[in-house]
Amino acid sequence: MTPERPAGAGAHPKSTHGPGMTARAATSAKPPRQTKPGRAGLYAALDLGTNSCRMLIARPKGAQFEVVDSFSKAVELGTGLEQYGRLSYRPMERTLHALRICRSKLDKHDVASMRLVATEACRRARNSRDFIRKVRRETGLNLDIITPEEEARLAVVSCASLVARSTEQLLVLDIGGGSTELVWVDLSSVAPAQRRAAIMDMHRGFSRTPRAGKAMVVDWISVPMGVATLRDMFADVDDDAARFALMSWFFEEQLADFSPYHSPQPRDGFQIIGTSGTITTVAASYLGLRRYDRNKVDGLTMTSDQIDQVVRDYLALGPEGRRLDPRIGRERHTQIMSGAAILMALMRVWPTDRMSVADRGLREGLLYSQMTRDGVLLPV
Repeated sequence: MTPERPAGAGAHPKSTHGPGMTARAATSAKPPRQTKPGRAGLYAALDLGTNSCRMLIARPKGAQFEVVDSFSKAVELGTGLEQYGRLSYRPMERTLHALRICRSKLDKHDVASMRLVATEACRRARNSRDFIRKVRRETGLNLDIITPEEEARLAVVSCASLVARSTEQLLVLDIGGGSTELVWVDLSSVAPAQRRAAIMDMHRGFSRTPRAGKAMVVDWISVPMGVATLRDMFADVDDDAARFALMSWFFEEQLADFSPYHSPQPRDGFQIIGTSGTITTVAASYLGLRRYDRNKVDGLTMTSDQIDQVVRDYLALGPEGRRLDPRIGRERHTQIMSGAAILMALMRVWPTDRMSVADRGLREGLLYSQMTRDGVLLPV
């Protein structure tokens, strides 16, 4: 498969979801009409990816939001997808079990405004529509399979508060289970004090037209390759170091159509923000955290040398050492090297020796976009 860069990136993607639903509905009923919350109402965002099912329930608080409840479970929905092109029975059952838990949390908190989305595994699987109907029938949850553009856009929005005032050129990368999104944003025409607000405003869509005071997308790309799919592609390579090198080289080849790849950029005013489980795990390993602490990881800046040293340590550990390393965790040890291969390829080809780490992503972008739409957040 080739990376996706559809024409008309500034247009809003077509939505595949109908009206929303309230969480009080019986699971056997049709999803009822969604209502807008009051100013103190709760919002939910659910991200069903190739690997994980994750949800946040939050309330607006100033220019940010306060998390009320959360859920995260490695369901590995994409298991077997690379080989068969379909979602398999056991992964679907694991996912349904996780979604039932999410439904119970939505009921418990009486959430009225929500966005529940599925990404690459459901975009690719031939039987995904059947699965979405089964989810709706058995849980009452109405999942929306979003486009790569919307996924990329929401990842950018989630990182707004980490954008430095001095940033004129921004690269946001989001390494998922089944795809990797890269978005290059030009902020040079935006006043430094307004750059975070300009990123937040991108929830409306990507603009590729230069306009004073507006963020402009130079280019974006969705590579249909993430930590799970890249790992599966090279599963037949026995040598650990050779497999890592091949994965990194192969991923870099997929960037050929991304225009900034061929355009030298100045180091001054350039910022990379990385968001994904891979990147936060690398950051936690660098900090030596035996127990993950989001407050120490989110917003951390790492140099390319520091990232390189962590990846070298992973290679030295080998598969068994990584499995036992508490910094990596049992749920991520089989995929950390494919994620690291993607990360190293990206750090190799852009003109910076620093990366900002974001423990945030699609869920946070979904929450910000809903709250911004309803006008319940203060200006950043």
